[in-house]
Amino acid sequence: MIETQLIETVRTKQSRLAQTDFDNLAFGRTFSDHMALMDYRDGKWQKPKILPYQNLSMSPCASVIHYGQSIFEGMKAYKNEEGRFGLFRPDRNIERMNKSAVRMCMPEIPTDVFMELLSELIRIDHEWIPAGELSSLYIRPFMFATDEYIGVKASEDYRFMIITSPVNAYYSKPVRVKVERHYTRAARGGTGFAKAAGNYAGSMHPAKLANRDGYDQLLWTDAKEHKYIEESGTMNVMFVIDGVLVTPELSDTILDGVTRRSVLRMAKDWGMKVEERRIAVDEIKAAHAAGKLEEAFGCGTAATIAHIEAIGDGSETMELPDPKERELSNKIMKYFTDLKKFRTLDPHGWMVELS
Repeated sequence: MIETQLIETVRTKQSRLAQTDFDNLAFGRTFSDHMALMDYRDGKWQKPKILPYQNLSMSPCASVIHYGQSIFEGMKAYKNEEGRFGLFRPDRNIERMNKSAVRMCMPEIPTDVFMELLSELIRIDHEWIPAGELSSLYIRPFMFATDEYIGVKASEDYRFMIITSPVNAYYSKPVRVKVERHYTRAARGGTGFAKAAGNYAGSMHPAKLANRDGYDQLLWTDAKEHKYIEESGTMNVMFVIDGVLVTPELSDTILDGVTRRSVLRMAKDWGMKVEERRIAVDEIKAAHAAGKLEEAFGCGTAATIAHIEAIGDGSETMELPDPKERELSNKIMKYFTDLKKFRTLDPHGWMVELS
């Protein structure tokens, strides 16, 4: 184990806070003053560091460039009007990142070390957390292979890093999604449940084609038959059909979303019927035709809750009810916002306050 109190810290000599326009933040374009870094060498994790945000230097034959051993997570820190700040369910993200590491043949990061390094980084850069109603500090932990070797094998050396970025809302309006019937995001036995970089690289071409057709995201279907819904681009997907909250059941092709888990928990707490099961595209079409498709929304760390206003399948487009009139997704969004701003009770202990 690593002595986490021995984090080597070098503070920036000149903060960029004063030059940052927090009212006009493009998602993922502005980065905070510091970053965390920890190398894995000789079969063990080395001393963790917090350094000024800076570019990296690496070998052209670094294993990650050629063979793609790279994983990441997405987390957020929140601040309220009184200056209190903290993290939402970081234990789940740490657990999921280690699950991704195992699948990608990479070393796991000790939970206490991960949490200590993350907490210290956020405390140092807490002034970068925007206090706006839908604003947050987006946190990107990631790990990649660093062996200087051309050959198909698991790397022996790795680098774990955390960078942070102040952001406003990911989507500024409800989204339009297209059912993907040809391309595949993930297949059984693959890496769909892991946050592996290659999963996202492979999705970019079909997503670009959907963008050209006027859609914001894809609604991925299963690899075998392309008839069952899985997830949507950057988020899990949920439907309210005749008063029942329905979402695709987890498998090794679907990401176990932290926001997904939280939505299901709250819906159950509020007495709503919840079903995790296979959902055919045809079932959604039939529910829409019968007037029983009351809500559709995506949920994820970046998007939080993203209303789906239309679903396209081939030449057919299903327009959904006005997002302003949707009971569950708006209730969930308000609850999460209040919870993350420390305005309401936290019965499940999801918020970790750092202030």
